[in-house]
Amino acid sequence: MSFSRRDALKFSGAAAAALAVSGCGASAEAKPSKSAETVAPAAPATKTHMAPLPEAKGKRIVVVGGGWSGLSFAKEVKKLAPNAEVVMVEARFEFMSCPLSNLWMVGAIDLEFLTHDYLAAARNNNYTFFNATAYGADKKNKTLHTSNGDIKYDYLVLAPGIDYDYSGWTNGDLVLERRLRTEYPAGFKPGSEHITLRNKVLDFEEGNFILTVPAGNYRCLPAPYERACLIADYFKREGIKGKVILLDENAGITIKKKGFSSAFEKLYGDYLEYHPSSKIETFDLDAKTIETEFGDKFEFADAAFYPHVRGAQIVEDLGLAKDRLNKLEGNIDFFTNEAVGAENKDIFIIGDSRPMGFSKSGNTSNAEGKLVAKGVAARVLGKAAPKWSSPLTICYSAISVDPVHAISVNAQYEFNKEKGAFGFAHASTNEDWSGASGLKTGKGLFEWAKGMYRDMFA
Repeated sequence: MSFSRRDALKFSGAAAAALAVSGCGASAEAKPSKSAETVAPAAPATKTHMAPLPEAKGKRIVVVGGGWSGLSFAKEVKKLAPNAEVVMVEARFEFMSCPLSNLWMVGAIDLEFLTHDYLAAARNNNYTFFNATAYGADKKNKTLHTSNGDIKYDYLVLAPGIDYDYSGWTNGDLVLERRLRTEYPAGFKPGSEHITLRNKVLDFEEGNFILTVPAGNYRCLPAPYERACLIADYFKREGIKGKVILLDENAGITIKKKGFSSAFEKLYGDYLEYHPSSKIETFDLDAKTIETEFGDKFEFADAAFYPHVRGAQIVEDLGLAKDRLNKLEGNIDFFTNEAVGAENKDIFIIGDSRPMGFSKSGNTSNAEGKLVAKGVAARVLGKAAPKWSSPLTICYSAISVDPVHAISVNAQYEFNKEKGAFGFAHASTNEDWSGASGLKTGKGLFEWAKGMYRDMFA
């Protein structure tokens, strides 16, 4: 079974392209407006020229990135500062969700459930969707450079998601890096990576299928473990003579440990091997073997290698990133998300390029986008900045399908002054995937997703 022509038509060639700028509660109401604008893409500019946008009548807020944080910010800030002009710059033609994509990869949900309409979001919430790639900025003159022209801004909000850092594996070997990216993509940026991984799984016949878990605060902590469960479940249901080999750089399962470890043991003992403290040291992609730093060797028939993550490249390009030790994430005020330095006034970074130890997940980014929108709207309106409050992390993980059983976590964050860092606060989990409890949480997963999509697009 493979990705069908019908699925390809539903998805469209544009969304299948590699992601250039990305972003995996109660619905906030906003009245639709016929004045919401949409700007079609154009070829990259060869000379500096202004983007085809009407002159701003009020303060202009430009948001770079149409992921979970960018979408929620754009909607919320327009609601709070209705006289401001809000422009969302996004390279993709349509939205594809990273959360729940693991279920699509094993054929458990339809593509329509993951894909959504940027044009509808802009129309419904009275902001402009500008289809272009942002590649730089003149911060002194408050001008964003995009492939479809320059955009003047009063406030710039970067929500570009993550990029991958393969350097720990490749040591500068660009041929190896290119092969890893194209032949064995991680599958944590929506689009072509997801399609490739889905085809790998659905076409798999036998042997070892290697997945990896990077160290550090990578995108969606539970997702690699969920993916391992669902691929093992697929092998089990389809009678495939395959086994998932999950190599984790961490000393143990990083989140929802009780739920995942019991599923590995009780459901997938013959279909899944979990190896903690297993960092890959060498790759032989022609022989299809890898070796860990402790000398363990594994053969594989196929794989998806998830490297370390870093802040998106545009954050570094604009001089807004911390150093490589800090994963080139945004150098921002922890409590306002504003970039550090007088030259960076009125520039904010939200979503997975933030440096705080929040979960790099959809719900967290959505909640954070709304919170930062309050601060930016207050500045636009000349009001006092609101007091900091914690974003909310709600995260469901499917353990099996047909029917879906799931586990979940719900948490907020608090700042530890002694450590100078954020940690979980008021965290609670439901890690019983079996029986009625697991089924109820599985239903909750879909209701949560529907609510989040309504919140961003309606």
